[in-house]
Amino acid sequence: MNELLEKAKKLKHTTKRLGMLTTEEKNKALAKMADHILNKKDWILSENTKDIQLGKENGVSPAFLDRLLLTEERIGQIVDGLHQLVTLEDPVGEKIEAWERPNGLHIQTVRVPLGVIGMVYEARPNVTVDAASLCLKAGNSVLLRGSASALNSNKALVQVMCDSLEGTAIPPDAIQLLEDTSRETASEMFKLNGYIDVLIPRGGAGLIQTVIQNATVPVLETGVGNCHVYVDETAMENMAIDIVINAKTHRPSVCNAAETLLIHKNWPYASKLLHALSERGVELRGDDTLSSTYSFVKQASEEDWHKEYLTTILAVKLVKGVKEAIEHIDKYGTKHSEAIISETGQNVDLFLQAVDAAVVYHNASTRFTDGEQFGYGAEIGISTQKLHARGPMGLRAITTTKAIVRGTGQIRS
Repeated sequence: MNELLEKAKKLKHTTKRLGMLTTEEKNKALAKMADHILNKKDWILSENTKDIQLGKENGVSPAFLDRLLLTEERIGQIVDGLHQLVTLEDPVGEKIEAWERPNGLHIQTVRVPLGVIGMVYEARPNVTVDAASLCLKAGNSVLLRGSASALNSNKALVQVMCDSLEGTAIPPDAIQLLEDTSRETASEMFKLNGYIDVLIPRGGAGLIQTVIQNATVPVLETGVGNCHVYVDETAMENMAIDIVINAKTHRPSVCNAAETLLIHKNWPYASKLLHALSERGVELRGDDTLSSTYSFVKQASEEDWHKEYLTTILAVKLVKGVKEAIEHIDKYGTKHSEAIISETGQNVDLFLQAVDAAVVYHNASTRFTDGEQFGYGAEIGISTQKLHARGPMGLRAITTTKAIVRGTGQIRS
């Protein structure tokens, strides 16, 4: 029996048991997991260093290394996310609605786990803990298939999590890491109907499309982030500059970082904003007007408007107003996160209503599109599709529903 099938069978065996656990049992296990990760942080960091060194030897980009890197601060954030997850309401068993039919049948719908979730993701080892902990809280078991580039980090994190589950109500077998990262095994995983209930891809456009196009298992799609910030004519100077700089430079390698800046042609502080970005090491690629006006702004190509850079590069365009900004976002956006900075209520209302995205912002950075920032404790991913779930996906997004019908002997005539 190969590794994939062996581990999938273990997960299938544990799924029913997980769905029967109480909230208290799950929370105790997650709290123990948080403590265990904190206690083992030095070993986890040492294993992550191996992945970082291999990445450098293989010549991967600085942005990729940033996504791969674990630090004491990032492990602290992982642990904080687990503690927050413990405090969140358990969705399993939640009564969504109830009604009675004229024939006396009483019907109610309740939340139940999805079952076995297959996570397919790249680089970021924090996803290993986020995905596993969210799945467990929602009563699901999880098969983790990370990338070869993070294998040492992922193996360490999964070992620590599984060790922490010993003696708790959650069986350690509820978390499995697929250590075979070959494309052939991944392709087999995508078609493992009967063992895996849902696949969730999380990573770049190539990975996501590979899963969508090749899977026979249902896919809960996440999306890439070509996120825009539109600075309207009435935007406040300091607020706009602070938001744009944060959205681009706070952590450029993640999907909620801004990739395109749209500026109203009459906004009086455009020069100051562009200089501020350049001074912080951001490479600007602008339209004809901007590239001919500023020596530090390169000429943008058509590809630049489509691109998710995931590094300190930003496409910049002057627009005539909010309608042109919306048209640009409609053409090039990926329906992830879009922001308007404005003091004109009519423009704000139009932007928030007309822009088709999972999350739209007024006077705030796109960097808040995040499960923890939304109060979900962590996130399984950010969905840009319109079925089942959209935006940062927390606990409820990885449950489904069951109808419970109670009767008194009714038969259908």
